[in-house]
Amino acid sequence: MLTAGAVMTKKVASARPDDTVAEVARLLTAHDISAVPVCDASGALLGMLSEGDLMRPFGEAFAMKRAWWLNILAEGTDIAPAFVDYLRMDHRKASDLMSRPVITATESMTLPEIADLLAEHHIKRVPIVRDGKIVGIVSRADIVRALATKPGEVVEPA
Repeated sequence: MLTAGAVMTKKVASARPDDTVAEVARLLTAHDISAVPVCDASGALLGMLSEGDLMRPFGEAFAMKRAWWLNILAEGTDIAPAFVDYLRMDHRKASDLMSRPVITATESMTLPEIADLLAEHHIKRVPIVRDGKIVGIVSRADIVRALATKPGEVVEPA
């Protein structure tokens, strides 16, 4: 039976906790991926950051909250344009937006176990860790690819 170690992507792009939203967006685009693990300088996994996490600050609800704060701060007077521009820009870092705790798996887990983990936690990918450091990642696409190429090794015959 195939394990996570057999199908995982081993060269994992990752973000640093102090990366800006723009830097993470460029990383996702450059690697044509929809999420990245956030790791510290030693490679320890701190969180996961997805496209959805990046988009959250730019949504309608957040814009309305920001407008409310601007009105409270203004109290009927003009606010310095530089201050307004500062509030319009998002200065958050990867560590501010990442999801945690991170659901992880090990290299020895079978693909059915990984599939169950993804379904149970409503996630699309799971970092594979060894000694607290990321060594790979398994996505739903990796499991589907394994089903297409080696179906007998993914599930046991009934």
